[in-house]
Amino acid sequence: MGTADRHRLIGELLRTREEATVEELVDVTGASGATIRRDLEVLAAHGVLKRVHGGARSLLARGDNPGYGQRELEDHQAKTRIAGVVDQLVKDRAHVWLDSGSTATEIARRFSHRELTVMPMSLHGVEALTANASGRTPELILPGGSLVPGEQSFRGPMTEANIRSLRFDTAVVTPCALNLKDGLLAHDLDDAAVKRAGLESAARVIVASSGSKWNASAVALVAAMDTVDVIVTDLKPSPEDLARLTKLSVEVVIA
Repeated sequence: MGTADRHRLIGELLRTREEATVEELVDVTGASGATIRRDLEVLAAHGVLKRVHGGARSLLARGDNPGYGQRELEDHQAKTRIAGVVDQLVKDRAHVWLDSGSTATEIARRFSHRELTVMPMSLHGVEALTANASGRTPELILPGGSLVPGEQSFRGPMTEANIRSLRFDTAVVTPCALNLKDGLLAHDLDDAAVKRAGLESAARVIVASSGSKWNASAVALVAAMDTVDVIVTDLKPSPEDLARLTKLSVEVVIA
């Protein structure tokens, strides 16, 4: 089992239980104790878990929302497929507003070889967009504002004002949750305000969302579903939901 697969397995395990010992993780992964201890140190540094004597403790035990490091490990294959589809939907030389979050980072990796102008909403996205040192990289416009620790995402009135001062061909929105009744949702009002500024400043709105986000819980409304042009997801909607989305003129693309 490779390092990335071990990290995802450990992250998934600690999403469903409060603690795990090194010995338990050795049994689950087949790796040595020394390897597991190194894995736990790396995952703790990325905010996925808390390192404790003899093992690790989940950071989600109190019902908190998962941090960026945890989310980056989850639904990785689905996010990669979604990113590939979004990449195909965006034309060369387009001006793109790109949301923050782990799905957006995967999309940024796809955009890193493209002739685009991109305003990314996180430093994770900036890093991914500039990773192609040997060839063409997108032109970047940074929004300014405050940075959220861990998430490394831009927030605040300066961020919103700078977004609204521009017009984009496409906004790629990665909601924290979505459903057909409420629309697109975020976990907090500041994130919702930034997402809203992005989609309202674009001629076309693409929503990129893994199936785990559908009908999940989040408290802050971003926008109604009728503001969306395309949804890229790995979850095939029911015939009833698909009919409702078609009535709203929302195209659904399954990754």
